[in-house]
Amino acid sequence: MPGDYVVGMDVGTSGVRAVAVDARGEMLASAEEPLAAPRAPQPGWSEQDAEAWSRALAAAARRCLEALPHRARAPAAVCVDSTSGTVVAADAGGRALRPAVMYNDTRAAAEADELNDVGAELTRRLGYRFNASYGLPKALWLLRHEGSRCAGARFMSPADFLTLGLCGACVSEETNALKMGYDLIERRWPEWLKDVGLSPERLPRVGRSGEIVGAVTPLAAKATGLPAGTPVAAGPTDGVAGFYASGAATPGEAATTLGTTLVVKSVSRDLVRDPLGRLYCHRHAEGHWLPGGASNCGGEYAATHFAGAELSALDDRAGRLLPVAKLCYPLARRGERFPAVCADAERFITATPQSVAEHFAMYLQGVAFVERWAYETIRDLGGSSCGTVFTSGGGSHSDVWMQLRADVLGCAVVRTGAPHSAFGSAVLAASRTLHAGVSEAARAMVRVERRFEPRPDRARRCDELYAAFRRECRDRGMP
Repeated sequence: MPGDYVVGMDVGTSGVRAVAVDARGEMLASAEEPLAAPRAPQPGWSEQDAEAWSRALAAAARRCLEALPHRARAPAAVCVDSTSGTVVAADAGGRALRPAVMYNDTRAAAEADELNDVGAELTRRLGYRFNASYGLPKALWLLRHEGSRCAGARFMSPADFLTLGLCGACVSEETNALKMGYDLIERRWPEWLKDVGLSPERLPRVGRSGEIVGAVTPLAAKATGLPAGTPVAAGPTDGVAGFYASGAATPGEAATTLGTTLVVKSVSRDLVRDPLGRLYCHRHAEGHWLPGGASNCGGEYAATHFAGAELSALDDRAGRLLPVAKLCYPLARRGERFPAVCADAERFITATPQSVAEHFAMYLQGVAFVERWAYETIRDLGGSSCGTVFTSGGGSHSDVWMQLRADVLGCAVVRTGAPHSAFGSAVLAASRTLHAGVSEAARAMVRVERRFEPRPDRARRCDELYAAFRRECRDRGMP
């Protein structure tokens, strides 16, 4: 008999997290397993071992289940989320044929341009443009440059790949399929994909968020500790999972995930179209649209520039310096995806920091400025203005950062009790099993921990610095 809990798993760039959560949102157990950082075989490339994800997921699942206070019953369902735009080439048996091409890999710029011509009607209707961060250009690059290595390959997201390993079903989910060219209005793969060499047989079937697509196989049960027969739900991108973990639900609310990258999503009744291709709209599991995008700013910069530092101590010291007049666009590597699409974008610092704490303050402030720019872009294109920004991801644990973001955004910023994507995947797993829909699941499971309001005196200074930040961006070719 299935238990009264679910398991959510988030496969990020730096590690895998597994959580067991009951129908009321109570965290019963959790476990994390690290991943080796992506490699860059050539400039602009970023690759990670997909088979390492499987091993880390199995280890995290086993440790999470072993930590449960009661283990008599199987979970009601399990759901896995992953990074958006990352592509795995797998054989018919579900084995990765080469390292995964990561979301921030820029090698497929020419393929993206070609797809914008071939798929112009689709991108016009959905209101986005392909760029090198999307999955479909990467799949096309692999077909053309590594045809023999990828002969017969099926192309999929990490969540698809791991779901295949769990239940044997090659099924994607709408938020993961978007960057592979899936038509979210017609809800099908477009016919023109055949013209670029991608027949439907090379792509997964696409289900709805949270749809039960299979059951844990005996082989996967042996590896993960999940009982054979456990229902497996179609899992979303990590940003959408973070959205479901955040508590945002109605138009006028928004969700930011502060992870390795910065992911923003607003809730809109209508599809928001961007002729410049800076943002895209996911489908909410219950019909709303989720305009937003992902910046390459985020925790990767901290991992690169503050490796080994005690971040909580830096947080306290930086808090005494904020807002800071020295400006920083905190990119860990070349290239930006949102709110500006700029393959040549690089980190900038307007003046040399005098201490590690000042540099950290510049980093926190820079991400907050990019977040504000992102939400202004959504608003200017016809999306809702932000009334409240709900936050998930590791960065939301910083009170200093949360308060700074409220000052910069000029609206309330809310942290929930379990602010990470794995919890959002648990909400989706519960939406078809323990609850009647994702909204009901979120209302029952997501708990607000703290609300941060903007401080008028700090907000005025942040407005001045933000205007200077935007001028610096324009001067560097990011309009």
